[in-house]
Amino acid sequence: MSTVADKLARKSSTNTSAKQVRLRLVYVDFWSAVKLCFLAAVAVAIATIVMFFLIYLVLQGTGLIAKMDDFFKSFSDGSVTLSQFVGLPQVMAFASIVAILNLIVITVMGAIVAGIYNLAVKITGGLLVGFTSN
Repeated sequence: MSTVADKLARKSSTNTSAKQVRLRLVYVDFWSAVKLCFLAAVAVAIATIVMFFLIYLVLQGTGLIAKMDDFFKSFSDGSVTLSQFVGLPQVMAFASIVAILNLIVITVMGAIVAGIYNLAVKITGGLLVGFTSN
């Protein structure tokens, strides 16, 4: 089986002092991929919660929420206000729900990708990776 990587390796076979190794990735451990994706999802969840909090602080500091509250009061005769629905506890609760859903989705997607890669390796032969020591 002659691939582009094989041809490039033969062309660049000049005298180098560094040792070159070509390895083929033929298996991704399922549980390792799940654990790694879970840790990445935790980082994304923390970033999501912090992002929601900072956006709320910016909107509150600029007075945009108060202006939108006045806008909604003009339509609803003052009975429904935006501040009832957009307070810090509500925003943080929504951010937590989004973060938990992202955590679940990212972890499951990582598991699915690892499984699909392990199935695709049987057809394609794996990913050829070249390493060198300098």
